[in-house]
Amino acid sequence: MAGPQPRNTGAHVVYAELKRQILTLELKPGERIYEPAMATALQVSRTPLREAIRRLISESLLEQQPTGGVMVPALDEKVISELYDVRAALESLMAREACANASPADLEELRGIVARNAAMVEFPDEAMKYGVALHAAIAGIAGNSWAQRFHGQIASQVERYRYFTNNAPERRDEALANHRRLVEAIASKDAEKAAKVAFDHVIGARDETLRVISSTGLVVE
Repeated sequence: MAGPQPRNTGAHVVYAELKRQILTLELKPGERIYEPAMATALQVSRTPLREAIRRLISESLLEQQPTGGVMVPALDEKVISELYDVRAALESLMAREACANASPADLEELRGIVARNAAMVEFPDEAMKYGVALHAAIAGIAGNSWAQRFHGQIASQVERYRYFTNNAPERRDEALANHRRLVEAIASKDAEKAAKVAFDHVIGARDETLRVISSTGLVVE
């Protein structure tokens, strides 16, 4: 990062940088955060760093230890599986409800996102961005405020694991195919098919995530 700039080194900037390091494994699972060293590395004072750490703890992207220390949470196979199972249920529910609510303009938006996803499928970061946008758009069309709230909370957790699966071209192609099927099911108002496609899509992501993470040797079984 650049040298200290009071207007640009607030807690939100520190938060974004720490989150990036966690998601990309620059900060390894199980690694402890030492405030003085981290503040020096980021060229910020301890106050915005502590605010950012508190926010990341609230999102379970950092973990407060009984001793008072802070560390990056371990990759726990059971926790990951449970997270994706809940996400699958929510995505399925929202896909079903989107079938009843989707307008022609909504469908045009969804198809546009899928088209951009297809155009960028060879680029991991861009493909992921449009995949996330599609699921967010479906959540908005479904209009279930509680489902949206829980989905938003889960999304920040799932983001930690996309790094492991999104780099595989085969997985990106499979996700794109699933997105196409999902949008067409919503367009056809086939609630059962949409719900199943959404559920199976997330379960497939869960299985691939666990497979890849297990191969790294970083997962706690």
